[in-house]
Amino acid sequence: MSPTHRHALVTGTLFALAAGLMWGLVFVAPVMLPDYPAALLSVSRYLAFGLIALPLAWLDRANLAELTRADWMEAFKLSVVGNLLYYLLLAAAIQRAGAPLPTMIIGTLPVVIAITSNLRDHARDGKLPWARLAPSLVLIALGIAAVNHAELSRHAAGTASAGGAGGTDLGAHALGALLAVGAVVCWTWYPLRNADWLRAHASRSPRSWATAQGVATLPLAAVGFLALWALSAVWPALLGSGTTGSEGAFAMPFGPQPALFLGLMFSIGLLASWLGTLCWNEASQRLPTTISGQLIVFETLSALAYAFALRGEWPGWPTLAGIVLLVVGVAWALSAPPPKRPGATAAVEAPH
Repeated sequence: MSPTHRHALVTGTLFALAAGLMWGLVFVAPVMLPDYPAALLSVSRYLAFGLIALPLAWLDRANLAELTRADWMEAFKLSVVGNLLYYLLLAAAIQRAGAPLPTMIIGTLPVVIAITSNLRDHARDGKLPWARLAPSLVLIALGIAAVNHAELSRHAAGTASAGGAGGTDLGAHALGALLAVGAVVCWTWYPLRNADWLRAHASRSPRSWATAQGVATLPLAAVGFLALWALSAVWPALLGSGTTGSEGAFAMPFGPQPALFLGLMFSIGLLASWLGTLCWNEASQRLPTTISGQLIVFETLSALAYAFALRGEWPGWPTLAGIVLLVVGVAWALSAPPPKRPGATAAVEAPH
């Protein structure tokens, strides 16, 4: 491996790790705000992202002025599919099937993206032989299965100890699973399409592209927030029950804990949405999509760490075993020699 490739691999991995650490924060809000409906948390997060992007866009107006109408349309599409539609499907899946099943399905993203990229982008990034790619994919898949099996067992044990009858609405679970698969499709499409734009515009700033997506998200999120507010006024029960099952009208616009709600939304909007997207854009310009897709596993690891910290407990041995498998799988993927890119020279270094 040449020094240039090694440097791109190391810096790209560090940027992907930073993105995962930021994205893992998204899972904190529903735990800390259990009375807030998922739909409101989703549109509020991206409304905060868009508002944060406005002053950043003014500071970066020279770079943003270079974006064409086609570029802004691409940012809009990425925002619709990768932001709002993805979280709408995910929130609906959790409401119908509970958290463990959708989490297990969403956790397959590193494997799905790596396989899709190896089939789709080999002409640009080079094709990793399946024999070289398979071990890391198997290890990551086994790790995800182990972690989610432990969470499903914990959920079942909690239901049993609470005297649950065990009767499961199979129709709701099946619909939740389908919605979660739709979320996987959205977030398989997003990083591949985002990488396409970044590779095709290697001279453009990943920071500006992250800001552009925030600006494109703002009107969509604003319409969604206002629509929820208006509907709650004529249909009070619409936002009357969060994950705790509380009944009654929801106190729009900021709910029963406005300070915590606003603080979390703007923190996540800045860190997870803007800074996380920036770090992921930097990683996408340095790494083949086959490898960067697997590094989404950092989000899973971060979310697990934050979840156990909020619970105030250490993970059990099945979860620890799964985490070890995830880490080994990622290390295996990064240790493999990079594929030779047809017609390419060195890895792209992103401008700063």
